[in-house]
Amino acid sequence: MLFLSVLAKRLKAARLRAGLSQEKLGIMAGIDEMSSSARMNQYERGKHAPDWLTVERLAAVLNVPVAYFYATDDDAAELLLAFYALAPDARGRALELIRAMS
Repeated sequence: MLFLSVLAKRLKAARLRAGLSQEKLGIMAGIDEMSSSARMNQYERGKHAPDWLTVERLAAVLNVPVAYFYATDDDAAELLLAFYALAPDARGRALELIRAMS
């Protein structure tokens, strides 16, 4: 299933970018300490998918938008990260620029 492989790829990339182990990320996202490493490993291998609430918690810990995990296009994923990193007023200006370009 494409969804699982995209989510797995994005999750691993965001975790590595944050410099967290699978276990630490799982614990920070509220997964039981005894199973956090194993569950995160299954998510990153695409064996299982986290439920929506878990994805929201993972996104909060990793400081990425939830949509990033579901972006099938790498450029779109990078744009989501860049947009999310902007201050709120800069987001408005970025949207104006994009609209003017299209």
